[in-house]
Amino acid sequence: MLSLEQLREKYNTVLEKYEELSSYINLEKKEERIQQLREKTLETDFWQNQQRAQEISKEISDLEFEILRWKKLDILRQDIQLQWMLLEEDSGNPEDLSAMLEEWSDKIQELEIEKLLSGKHDRSNAILIIHPGAGGTESHDWASMLYRMYARWIERRGFKMEILNFQPGDEAGIKEVVIEVYGAYAYGYLKSEIGVHRLVRISPFNAQGKRQTSFASVFVYPEIEDDIEIDINPMDLRIDTYRSSGAGGQHVNKTNSAIRITHIPTNIVVTCQNERSQHKNKESAMKVLRSRLYEEELKKQEAEKAELDKVKTDIGWGNQIRSYVFQPYTLVKDTRTGHETGNLQAVMDGDIDDFIQSFLKSAYL
Repeated sequence: MLSLEQLREKYNTVLEKYEELSSYINLEKKEERIQQLREKTLETDFWQNQQRAQEISKEISDLEFEILRWKKLDILRQDIQLQWMLLEEDSGNPEDLSAMLEEWSDKIQELEIEKLLSGKHDRSNAILIIHPGAGGTESHDWASMLYRMYARWIERRGFKMEILNFQPGDEAGIKEVVIEVYGAYAYGYLKSEIGVHRLVRISPFNAQGKRQTSFASVFVYPEIEDDIEIDINPMDLRIDTYRSSGAGGQHVNKTNSAIRITHIPTNIVVTCQNERSQHKNKESAMKVLRSRLYEEELKKQEAEKAELDKVKTDIGWGNQIRSYVFQPYTLVKDTRTGHETGNLQAVMDGDIDDFIQSFLKSAYL
């Protein structure tokens, strides 16, 4: 437990960061911008251009989210000041104050990191793809565990997600999952997860009860808006349709609604089978393809993307960014930053913000 003097020192440190961010956030300017945008929504022809209307609506929503979050942060600051007054009157609780300071500090740290995420697509939604490595059922199961971990993280952050493609494993787990993550800075945060994730545990699929190592890869791409110029020649596409896999009985899909699109020049293949409508599956697959092609273009210009390509070619030893050890002890360790925790269950339940923030700090600070 920190002494009152230490609490005061921490409070002053966090307050200084808060005041610096306050001028950067500029609530007044954001509120003026919202008012300008709302006036545009009242124009009689506002909904005639659907794309423009959606962009304006999204900007309003993002600005409102930022304002609300900052106001909640300011309310927390006021509560902390009240706790100080109670302590000075000998009626406050130092433990309550310490917990509130910790929460305030964490939220400000999160805003500081978002301030660093100034890349062209850092604010964008993200397309996250999980592939198992070699190893059959065990690696398929590990891929499904990672999928659950990210789904929980998305929920904890208040983001939303949509499954674009889900291919179950033959016995358990998944062969591939593609999800779109909706939320401010979704790509900025999730790009820190790109790479190979290593699992060490006693496999429930191993009759000998021996420890086994499995691998799965995570790729993340920014969602590319329609106004980005990606030249896709229809002659370069091979589009195949097939029957979706899934549950049997009355739920079985009896039509060829699943879509597989192959971009012949780059040999990029995307699939989508989650919708019953072939048209919707094709729409989702084209969205993923556009993002994949855009990322390929970025890789040509950015030398650091070459390292990502190396990871993609070998989902195995020596390329992992993070290890998750279940037995004989519990440990999750990021090999890039050295950040680690023994609270394995919390991590698998989506508590990965410390790992993401550690990576972003090392990359940008």
